[in-house]
Amino acid sequence: MQAFDTDLRNRIIKLVKGILEQNSLTADVTPSAKLVDIGLTSMDMVNLMLGVEAEFDFTIPQSEITPENFQSVQTLERMVAMQLQPATAA
Repeated sequence: MQAFDTDLRNRIIKLVKGILEQNSLTADVTPSAKLVDIGLTSMDMVNLMLGVEAEFDFTIPQSEITPENFQSVQTLERMVAMQLQPATAA
């Protein structure tokens, strides 16, 4: 099992909490919590996607914009980690 970068996780959690705060919502954002269950709407998911792209300075490939990748902090973290790996890593 791959050890996850806590900085990566914290940055994603911060993005999710920021979106919740914009909606005047508070939730316990745990790595495995389902984002829709803690109050994120489909518009929030778009904002989260844009936030992730800005925060980590990359464009999420169309093929990675899936409900599975935007299910929880954990699934987002995995997708971001994969995108941030050097292109030469196979």
